Amino acid sequence: MASQGGRALKKLFVGNLNWTVSHKELLDYFSQFGRVNFARVKFDKNTGMSRGYGFIEFSSNSAYETATSKKDHILEGAPISLQPAAI
Repeated sequence: MASQGGRALKKLFVGNLNWTVSHKELLDYFSQFGRVNFARVKFDKNTGMSRGYGFIEFSSNSAYETATSKKDHILEGAPISLQPAAI
């Protein structure tokens, strides 16, 4: 796992989000794996519509590992994808 300033990063890129998913739904879903520092869905500045992706940062490596070890993630009835977030 990459580190920055001595702190291990536990950040995920979350793709294939439904346009109805908000920060709260993202936070609620990923909280089942452990404490979430932040959950953000990216929105288009001009239209206000979801761009279909977001980011999660966990407060612990164990929460990150638990989330990434789960094979399939379904949010609001649709499969979502997880990848380590680029630094």
